[in-house]
Amino acid sequence: MNQIGAIIAVASGKGGVGKSTTAVNLALALQGMGKRVGLLDADIYGPSQAMMLGVAEGTKPETQGRQFLYPVEAYGLKTMSMGYLVTEKTPMVWRGPMAGGALTQMLDQTLWGDLDILIVDMPPGTGDIQLTLSQKAALAGAVIVTTPQDIALLDAKKGIEMFRKVHVPILGLIENMAIHVCSHCGHQEAIFGANGAAQVAEDYGVEVLGSLPLALSIRESSDAGKPIVVASPDSAEGELYKNCAKNLLTALEARLKPLAPTVQFSDE
Repeated sequence: MNQIGAIIAVASGKGGVGKSTTAVNLALALQGMGKRVGLLDADIYGPSQAMMLGVAEGTKPETQGRQFLYPVEAYGLKTMSMGYLVTEKTPMVWRGPMAGGALTQMLDQTLWGDLDILIVDMPPGTGDIQLTLSQKAALAGAVIVTTPQDIALLDAKKGIEMFRKVHVPILGLIENMAIHVCSHCGHQEAIFGANGAAQVAEDYGVEVLGSLPLALSIRESSDAGKPIVVASPDSAEGELYKNCAKNLLTALEARLKPLAPTVQFSDE
């Protein structure tokens, strides 16, 4: 843990907003900017990063002794997920403390090595896993993923409030599914509403790191195990993810930048 420069949680107040897809593409985009990046899939009950990264079913992390795990590397990312430790059909029928314990083990007992950034793909909600991570790791900040839909924005606000209660700074919002572009005629339509994330960002004094479209290419590449930033980095969607990563890095550097000393003069 001492070898990790910054730990960033990618979270949402509710499921179905594209948080995991955003997390993996952010991680890959940051790596493309020359950063050493790890990705921790903290969704104990519904891990998805192994599939999104094209890791073969049955892949298990190598171990050191009986205590430590080596991360599984995929597209240059160092990754760890409950998906590597159980089969795809195994349900995690666990109460909260057990899930929290599993997260702590993956976080503390993975031999991450030197990393500039560890992206943590959080489960939806504001429960045990979120509190455990906030208590066990010195988070540099959190990114909240939402859609423009009023219901999603309501839960995004709860996510912001939760992180503020545990003194984790919000690095920004990412608005998913902001625009649908017709694949036949190119018509653009904000089917989930417009400017929702911008309004929440204004209300809470945070930044919108970027807006992403509802695009078939993003879904297909993720399902195929080759996220869009790798599959088609120069596409419009790939460039949008890279811009989000640049804005995230700017927000992170501003947060970590030490304050200049204050010099005061007196007559004494």
